[in-house]
Amino acid sequence: MLALHVSEVMQTPVRTISPERPVVEAATRLRDEGIGSLVVERDGECVGIITESDIVAVTAAEGDTRKLTVADVMATALVTVGPDTELSVAADRLRANGIKKLPVVKDGELVGIVTTTDISRYVPHVTRPEPSTDARPERRRFTRPDTQYEDDDWEFDSYGVADGIDVGDHVRFSKTLSATDVERFAEISGDTNRLHLDEEFAERSRFGRRIVHGTLVSGIISAALARLPGLTIYLSQELSYRGPVDVGERVTAHCEVVEQLREDRFRLSTSVDDGEGNCVVEGDAVVISDPIPEDA
Repeated sequence: MLALHVSEVMQTPVRTISPERPVVEAATRLRDEGIGSLVVERDGECVGIITESDIVAVTAAEGDTRKLTVADVMATALVTVGPDTELSVAADRLRANGIKKLPVVKDGELVGIVTTTDISRYVPHVTRPEPSTDARPERRRFTRPDTQYEDDDWEFDSYGVADGIDVGDHVRFSKTLSATDVERFAEISGDTNRLHLDEEFAERSRFGRRIVHGTLVSGIISAALARLPGLTIYLSQELSYRGPVDVGERVTAHCEVVEQLREDRFRLSTSVDDGEGNCVVEGDAVVISDPIPEDA
């Protein structure tokens, strides 16, 4: 629920190699040391990076590739990041450049390396495939969900195809997380952490006030999924908590179907925004979409 920085997840020390060394030496080190890349340094300066993919490309090339040096193969358009950079920014840089590794440089000195795998443990969306752009049936707004009841404080919009759900369908659900909600959740779940219940105690915490349970906030995603067409059943939910929610704040969950995994199974991008529109929770869900039982 606080910003994480590259320095907290980067790998160190960094494995390096000189650009004059033969490619076969780089390949041997990648294999023997169980690593995916070597940062290329000359006189203490980062000048490139050589990865497993580069080695595979060389192996597939014609000619005597054993005579090649690291300089012949390495990527020289080096993208780096600082240790104080937030993980979300590093994730965006990875995606924007289509790469999987970022050397970490401070004051011109190589101090670590951070990879897609490192960041994805904390920022799940970095490994999320882009939504399909295939043509899909026209969607319509559903005005009545298949839920047991609704409340005047709740708001939702659900857009989908006429029968079941499909890629591109999306839903939005909003409600206010009141002090009563927080207290009831604490009682039901057993999570009576004073940060959520004791104002005087919470004022001395890093947040400076009471905040809503993270699980209660993410539960709004489940409420949104319940308002998709059909009967939605959870299989999994991956979440990253990006910020706190104040008691009494109105939050909004957003869910979009981004991939069909099987005939009745779908992956959705999920998120929750606070009252100012800032994303406080994000992640992926996998669900089964069943038809509504007959005569229900």
